Amino acid sequence: MELAYYADYAVRLVNTDEPVRGKDTLTSVDTVRELFGGNQSAARRATDADVTRFRSVRARLRAVFEAADDGDETLAVDLLNSLLLEFPVSPQISGHDFRDDDGRPLWHMHLADHPSNATAGYAAIAAMGLAFHLTEHGVDRLGLCEAAPCRNAYLDTSTNRSRRYCSDRCATRANVAAYRARKRLAADGSAETGRTADSTQRTSANGDR
Repeated sequence: MELAYYADYAVRLVNTDEPVRGKDTLTSVDTVRELFGGNQSAARRATDADVTRFRSVRARLRAVFEAADDGDETLAVDLLNSLLLEFPVSPQISGHDFRDDDGRPLWHMHLADHPSNATAGYAAIAAMGLAFHLTEHGVDRLGLCEAAPCRNAYLDTSTNRSRRYCSDRCATRANVAAYRARKRLAADGSAETGRTADSTQRTSANGDR
């Protein structure tokens, strides 16, 4: 399994909350289970008690993204290390569900969690995946969307470290807003130029009398 897939666990959880909009979709055990995606065996462990626990882990993961977005690498790493210590995993070699043309297992690294509850298992995988992404690509590859009021988390996998938005939709919305702002600025500038020219003409006319 790709380690980037594990990092996406963190993004999915963080983005269940949009604090600026006051929108929180993490409201039931069903929404908790949906976060596990195809890992249905882990999802089935979730109970109503995990809703509150997931929200706590979500706040700590968002704090990692916020520190990274603020350029505070040390704080981002310290926050992530605290999660790794609290929610450990064991790396294992696995070949399940993957076979080559000869029917042999396609061996790959797998993160095995040993959770006391569904939250612990999810947090362990999310934190480890985020740690791999951070150490492989850099702290500045953990971002928060610049299209206000979104602020969703994302992982920058662009070749030139240029990503600024969580989705194409937000990028388009931000570009449209910037274009409209430039148009308003140009219109205001034209109006001001017109008022200045009119004032100059009136002053000149008064001086000729």
